[in-house]
Parts: sequence; C-alpha cells; structure tokens
Amino acid sequence: MFIERFTNYLQYEKRFSAHTISAYIQDLHQFENFILKSEADFISATHYDVRSWIVDMIDHKAEPRSVQRKLSSLRTFYKFLQREMLIEVNPTLQVKAPKVSKRLPVFVEDSSLNNLLDQEDVFADNFEGLRDRVVIELLFGTGIRLAELITLSDADVNSYEQTIRVFGKRSKERIIPVNVSLMKLLKEYLKEKSTQNLPNFSQSLLVTNDGKPAYPKLIYRIVNKYLGQITTHQKKSPHVLRHSFATSLLNKGADLNAIKELLGHSSLAATQVYTHNSVERLKTIYKQAHPKA
Repeated sequence: MFIERFTNYLQYEKRFSAHTISAYIQDLHQFENFILKSEADFISATHYDVRSWIVDMIDHKAEPRSVQRKLSSLRTFYKFLQREMLIEVNPTLQVKAPKVSKRLPVFVEDSSLNNLLDQEDVFADNFEGLRDRVVIELLFGTGIRLAELITLSDADVNSYEQTIRVFGKRSKERIIPVNVSLMKLLKEYLKEKSTQNLPNFSQSLLVTNDGKPAYPKLIYRIVNKYLGQITTHQKKSPHVLRHSFATSLLNKGADLNAIKELLGHSSLAATQVYTHNSVERLKTIYKQAHPKA
C-alpha cells in the first residue's frame, strides 16, 4: 500500500521517469525484504535497521555508489511517509552514506569524433547507415540524454528555427540549437524515412529498420560500434557522447551556465564536474610545454 502511494507521488507530483521510478521501487523492495528477516516493516524500521542494510550490502561487495543511490531512494521514501504523517521520525537521517570517490566523466576528443564523422565510408549508404549517423551526430551535437533521444519525434525538429525540442527529466522542456550541418542531415534523414514505406511507420524520429521506435539497446549498439573505431575507452555509451559535447564546449570557452541549460541540468553543481576535465587538460599541456614542469 505504501509503495503504491509512493509510486503515484513520484509519477504525478515529482514527475520522475518510468526508469527512475522502477529503480526506486526496486530499492524499496530490497530494503523491505531485508527488514522482514528481523520481523520489522517500513513503519517500525529504525536507523539501526537502515545501517544494518548498508553493512549487509557492503559485505556483499556492493559498490559505494550503488549503496549511496539506494540510501537516497530510501530517504526520499521516508520523507514521503513523514509528509503523509505516517511516521514521525525519518530513520535514514542518522545514517551516513559511504564515501564515493569522484569519477571524471569519460569523453572522446572532438578531433577524433570529427574525423569519424567526416569519413564518407564509415556509415553504410542506406537508410540504416543514415539513421546511425543521425544518432551519433545528435548525441555529440546536442548533448542530449539517451532517454531524450529515443523520445524525440519528427515534430520536435524545427528546421526554420534550427532547433530541436527535448523533454528531459520530469518532462521539463528545453529548446536546443542545432548547427547547420546537423540540420541538413536531419532533413535528409526525414526525407529518406518518408520514402521507406515502413509497415509500422512511427512519428518517433529514430526508428528501427521496420519502422518501430528505436529502443535503448539499439542506440547502445550503434554508439558502441562507431566509438569502438576511434577510442580504446572501455566505456562506449551514449552518455560518453554527452560528456564529449560538454567537455568540448567548455574547452572552447563556453559559459558554464550556458552548458548547464543545454544539458538540462537542474543545478550548476552537476555541470561543474566537467571543469575537472578541463583542469586536467591544462595540467597536461603545462607539463608538456613548460620548461620547468
């Protein structure tokens, strides 16, 4: 009962994505199964139960970042229960999450990506190859998230304003400018898509070969395939292209607040992580160029 009410709260009030809600609920069920062993429940659970859960996860080799995220889910849940006046004390407030070491965003140098996109024989000369190019160019050219990419529709492309409309986290809308070459590519793709006589024609911008809306695994496969040609990074995900977009803008002097708006971050703190990459880059240049380095 509590989880169902909490799910509605996340969906209709917080406007979280289905993926995020699923992760929250999975975390809650994990905690519930753990405390049932000691005959406790959500209402009677104490901070000792929460601490024991964290210790148990660590003992089972859970990553600190994963433990931190699960504790965050639990905190949000108990704040909700307090708001609903179902509990008086939030048992998570006396519990500290394990420290997580900061990881610099993985990115690919824009020169490598430009070389990839400038080669004519990289993408197949058919609809599938054109779609794959659009995927790579959109992710690197706009910095949008995977979830935002697969929900784009044909109507979200505005060739007159040279922009695309994106619905980000919590369905927050933002408008992103598109460069001339990318808009030309999008027009070419839309024209080619309309001539495919797809049996399941979809208004989704990106589609499979049979016209169905593109799905996350397809995008992952496309990105992994092409990034594998230009980088040895173990991580070759759509988010790497988002990181590459932001890092490239920052290295070229773009204002941090402008990057924040383009990425759809809710706070500047989330965007500032990219400054670490720039500092590391400056250190490398300094060591290579300065005679006393």
